[in-house]
Amino acid sequence: MAVVRLQHTSVPMPPGQEATARHFYGTVMEMVEKVPPASIVDQWLIWYFAGDDEIHLFRDDDPAGNPRQHFCLQVDQIDHYRAQFAKHGVEIEETVAVPNRPRFFVHDPFGNRIEITEVRGEYVPAASN
Repeated sequence: MAVVRLQHTSVPMPPGQEATARHFYGTVMEMVEKVPPASIVDQWLIWYFAGDDEIHLFRDDDPAGNPRQHFCLQVDQIDHYRAQFAKHGVEIEETVAVPNRPRFFVHDPFGNRIEITEVRGEYVPAASN
């Protein structure tokens, strides 16, 4: 038995900010919205496809968490997303480089930290002693 994959991540948003969420994730991030199942559609959720996985936004009165907490989205053209964030005035936070994984961070309108990365080659682990 093994963990197969991360199926979804849940991201808080303040009540009443659904339009802001849809603008950031749908327009800026160019993600496609997914209708939640009928059994929970009344819980003020907004879901998005993230490849074969999902991002679920939910209402929370205090969405700001630990400043290092984040989720990571793998993209196929990181330069496109840099340009997309710049076009929409989203500040890019540069970070320590990882071999074969160019990356940067942004924050959604609610303060949630998002890592954006592109996989360009094999993972390179630190040298063992």
